[in-house]
Amino acid sequence: MEIPSRSQNNDTIPIHVLHKVPSGNGPYVRAKHAQIVEKDPEAAIIWFWEAINARDKTDSALKDMAMVMKQMNRTEEAIQIVKSVRTLCPKNSQESIDSVLMDLYKRCGKVDEQIAMLKHKLKKIFIGETFNGRTTKAARSHGKKFQVSVKQETSRLLGNLGWAYMQKSNYIAAEVVYRKAQMVDPDANKALNLCHCLIKQGQSKEAASILDNVFQGKFPGFDNDKSRNRAEQLASELKEKNVPILQSFDFEDDFIEALQWWENNRRSKRLPIFKEISQDEDDIT
Repeated sequence: MEIPSRSQNNDTIPIHVLHKVPSGNGPYVRAKHAQIVEKDPEAAIIWFWEAINARDKTDSALKDMAMVMKQMNRTEEAIQIVKSVRTLCPKNSQESIDSVLMDLYKRCGKVDEQIAMLKHKLKKIFIGETFNGRTTKAARSHGKKFQVSVKQETSRLLGNLGWAYMQKSNYIAAEVVYRKAQMVDPDANKALNLCHCLIKQGQSKEAASILDNVFQGKFPGFDNDKSRNRAEQLASELKEKNVPILQSFDFEDDFIEALQWWENNRRSKRLPIFKEISQDEDDIT
């Protein structure tokens, strides 16, 4: 198969597709041409194997082949191939190969493997081997490139580890991990997950306190509908347990509503958060 040059077929190949295909005529280029231009995944896999055997961009060929196989619902096979072939790839590509494996584990629902991988990546951060010795690394999301710091990556990995523990209903471990993640780089999503873990363990009062902080905007990331809907759902769960949530009010926009809330609650039993404050005052006295 002869790969057309960039000057050929410009009228038939969309420009955004053409720029995704590397130049040259080696097996890796042929694999990308089969994958992107011809949209023939079987032929692409054959050429990716050729590239790996020829040591032509081995790491890229392995990662791209794994993603093609994932799209073909051959994820289990892709996992085994990545594990066996990654030893042929350079050391500075192992971190990105870990990310490919993690993606494959998620697709297969292999939670134990996800946990082991996340612990491995966190250990590499602890011993200073993450980002191949750099303090930041380039990342891509929704087609945009940006820089990620070690702190952000640590928090992200801890958040993913907490989520994995939640999938196994190990809420005690998930709570510990989410607390650590919030110490590193707090955000609303992890706060809501921590709240969920506490509710599952019957620690409703502390969950209510955290949820109150979320509603008051004390954590970044609470400016989207998904987070707000999740918070409202957790608040409903706590309401069913008769645990009130003291939400903040905007007294300029919701003055009447705020007054009504105050009137309805001023004679009621004080909320746990005020009890704790009163207890602290008594102790000081």
